[in-house]
Amino acid sequence: MTLRLRLLLAFGFLSIVTAVAVAGAGYVRARDAIVQRAQDTAVVEITNRVEELYPLSPRPPTTAVLERIAGRVSGRTDAAIAYGNGQSAGSMSPEMITPELRALVESGRVGWQRVAHGDSVWLVVGMQLRITPTEPSGIEVYVVRPFTSESEFVSELAFNAWLIGSAGLLLALALGFLAARGVLRPVRALQLAAWKLGQGDLTARVPVRGRDELASVATTFNSTASSLEHHVGQLRRMEADARRFVADVSHELRTPLAAMTAVTDVLDAETAALPGVAGQAARLVNRETQNLTRLVNDLIEVTRFDSGTAALAPDDVDVAEVVLSCLRLRGYLTKVTASLPSGIRARLDPRRLDVIVANLVGNALRHGAPPVHVTLSVADGHVVIRVADSGEGLPDEVLPHVFARFYKADSARGRSEGSGLGLAIAWENARLHGGTLDAANRPEGGAVFTLRLPLGGEL
Repeated sequence: MTLRLRLLLAFGFLSIVTAVAVAGAGYVRARDAIVQRAQDTAVVEITNRVEELYPLSPRPPTTAVLERIAGRVSGRTDAAIAYGNGQSAGSMSPEMITPELRALVESGRVGWQRVAHGDSVWLVVGMQLRITPTEPSGIEVYVVRPFTSESEFVSELAFNAWLIGSAGLLLALALGFLAARGVLRPVRALQLAAWKLGQGDLTARVPVRGRDELASVATTFNSTASSLEHHVGQLRRMEADARRFVADVSHELRTPLAAMTAVTDVLDAETAALPGVAGQAARLVNRETQNLTRLVNDLIEVTRFDSGTAALAPDDVDVAEVVLSCLRLRGYLTKVTASLPSGIRARLDPRRLDVIVANLVGNALRHGAPPVHVTLSVADGHVVIRVADSGEGLPDEVLPHVFARFYKADSARGRSEGSGLGLAIAWENARLHGGTLDAANRPEGGAVFTLRLPLGGEL
């Protein structure tokens, strides 16, 4: 349930309770006032009619006298009955006189009571008739008056109260909707700005309006976003400086390394003629110079990926020939088993494909166990190359980081023949082709690297 819906429901519930309470209280007070006024008017009017009968004939009254009394106090809408000397007369039904009202009148007081008779409400007024103002006659007069008009008016009042309450409720809901919309507008703006910030737009800010709690939250968000933008900018500048430094150093090292490589190649050719220790030293220098040259070349390649200057040179190639040439050039043909069907052609960068295959096979030979299998196939419009070894496989904690730069599974191993960049460069080359490179463990043992490159539609 959204916050807006919860606010509307709460506001609606409060509005309903308030409308019912106000309309109900107003209805009850108006109804009581109307009924009381009608009742008081009827009692006064009927009392005046009865008092107009003074003086009366002496007792005991006859039935004819009672009939005459009942007729004189009756009106156009009233009916009356008179009791006296054990007799009664008049058009009123005796059933409408309750025992409580009869007892009150017999005590000498004026009484009235609302009773329901049939489908209507009636007002029954009773009092004793006196011969003189101080001398009782023993005659009781009861007059009944219908409350039809008052009941209809009260019903109309209830209907109007219901209409007013409903209109008030609708108005309250409309005001609640507008209020909720106004309250949630800053929240939506904050949500949008947070989403933009999460997507990398560090310039996202929230407009601050007013001085309430939401304005305080917006101010805090803007301050946090500004601080984050500043620190991220610093980190990006530092990262760019570090990459530029690595690129500059790598390029500066290429010239002296080229000279060193030429010298060490000469020394390596003469190692057979050198004494034992000198020959070992010459071979060591040659090997380490080659490793350093390979590391510098890898660093230069990585800086090209980071700067976005790495570009493909695609060509229509026979994939099997490229893979076979890579294995032959590095002397891997005698160390691996290859299944490379001919006739699979794709538009790829042959140099970068050579780098990918060389890194994958070299990694399998160094860190896996023989036999190493290289297979080539086509699936779903992609060239699929798999390199699998028969070693122990990759630990589960290593798999998520296997393509990270300078990552080594054994942290205690200080140096290795590799630069720690081979798999990272292979992954970047696959991405540059619009393909993927994944690592997994085989159920039968060993690691398997799967390269998928488009046949040429995305280049």
